[in-house]
Amino acid sequence: MLEKQLTGHWVDRQICAWFWEQSIAQGDSFKLLPVIASPTHYLFQIVREGITFLSCTQVEMPPLMGIEFLYRVADVLSDYLGGLNEDLIKDNFVIVYELLDEMIDNGFPLTTESNILREMIAPPNIVSKMLSVVTGNSSNMSNTLPVATASCVPWRTTDVKHANNEVYVDLVEEMDSIVNRHLHLLEALRRDGVLVKCEIYGEVQMNSHLSGLPDLTLSFANPSILNDVRFHPCVRFRPWESHQILSFVPPDGQFKLMSYRVKKLKNTPIYVKPQLSSDSGTCRVNVLVGLRNDPGKTIDSITVQFQLPPCILSADLSSNHGTVNILANKTCCWSIGGIPKDKSPSLSGTLVLESGLERLHVSPTFQVGFRIMGVALSGLQIDKLDLKNPPARPYKGFRALTRSGEYEVRS
Repeated sequence: MLEKQLTGHWVDRQICAWFWEQSIAQGDSFKLLPVIASPTHYLFQIVREGITFLSCTQVEMPPLMGIEFLYRVADVLSDYLGGLNEDLIKDNFVIVYELLDEMIDNGFPLTTESNILREMIAPPNIVSKMLSVVTGNSSNMSNTLPVATASCVPWRTTDVKHANNEVYVDLVEEMDSIVNRHLHLLEALRRDGVLVKCEIYGEVQMNSHLSGLPDLTLSFANPSILNDVRFHPCVRFRPWESHQILSFVPPDGQFKLMSYRVKKLKNTPIYVKPQLSSDSGTCRVNVLVGLRNDPGKTIDSITVQFQLPPCILSADLSSNHGTVNILANKTCCWSIGGIPKDKSPSLSGTLVLESGLERLHVSPTFQVGFRIMGVALSGLQIDKLDLKNPPARPYKGFRALTRSGEYEVRS
């Protein structure tokens, strides 16, 4: 759909043909590989909203740099275009190409901060599109270079002024969990299932609208629980290394300050208990959902999905709470919403097997979704946020959100 070649580093387009041949032959498993060794190149790929971002090199280089750059490109395009899909990229081809010109220079990442790029290349809007049609000039490039590109804080524009000074900090967490309920493994264990894996992937997201050049310090009450931390370039590493304190001059607007993992959690907020029994060509299904640990806040947007095996001819499923839909690809979607206080949501029904099968030999895996506003299930707590030399007394807001990531219950 779009290709960017660097001067003096021409790459034969046959590598793209090789990539798509391998992608079609190996299917979805090929798209999960971030680094691919072809006969002539090393390829780096990420997939975002169905769009594949691919880069290649013929020389040795740190693979994480190539992967991180692709993520930056995807983030910038999503921010500029208000989303990411094939139509948006085609409609804004010129802007996308201009962004790539500024983000990488002769094979090296250059300007990857959205705030600075906005001063160099104006985001698309209706007025600019009309002017390009009338004048024939489709370029959105500015004639002047942003002053911040030569400063020690290139992620922040100069002379930022806001009528209302405010800063918001959001803890956004996703819980990845695997619960195994194979009966032969649980004969001597509780029937809730064995918690094989439970960990949190979290992000500290900020929205800063502060005038001037603010210097912020963010500290946590329990930073020792954090693993695999990853910071925005604005974070000074030495204060974190010595005192686990985040010291930084923030970009203006929304940005991700850091990401982290919290491993080896002991419990999940909800339980899902599927039971399947088959005989004489039919399979009886019963799925029970309930609260395991009350987080103190309402759990909503609860969903349970599972793929019906190919040997299922028909399914008759119903629930005492929520709605049940069976899609054309044999995916059963049970939308629960919230858990009522007077009953536990349950799904039950019968599956009809194809002729010649007496019992169901394949057990489906249940994908669970949920959302909890106002709680970080990792237990991470923000201690305080300090501002040095604020232009005025700013408003500081804090929020937390936990949602499901890859939450699987294996029956």
